[in-house]
Amino acid sequence: MSEEDVVSPEQQAEDSTVRKELEKRLSNGLQTEIEPRAYSHEEILELVARLQDLSEADYDSMMVIAGFTIKPYGEEDDEQACETCMYYKVHRKFCELPELMLPVEPEWSCRLWRI
Repeated sequence: MSEEDVVSPEQQAEDSTVRKELEKRLSNGLQTEIEPRAYSHEEILELVARLQDLSEADYDSMMVIAGFTIKPYGEEDDEQACETCMYYKVHRKFCELPELMLPVEPEWSCRLWRI
């Protein structure tokens, strides 16, 4: 684990609180924009631009635009889950996409998923 992966106990507690709140919102029916998936450069730029217009505390809008789900997207042999995304920090359980910067669970997914 690198130095940048080390998180204070206070940050871990805050991440856990936010992660639980996000999960609660998704579990309670927050409708997110799951599709279309952002596979092309243009689609990615459009979503990133929308996310950049948000406040860093506007979790609902972030989750809606990014298309978060609490289960992996796709078929069993082609699943897209946060834990397999290039932006996911395993030890922190965190999405480091600059426009999101959210604590997430490994099995969640969003439409900005990247290998």
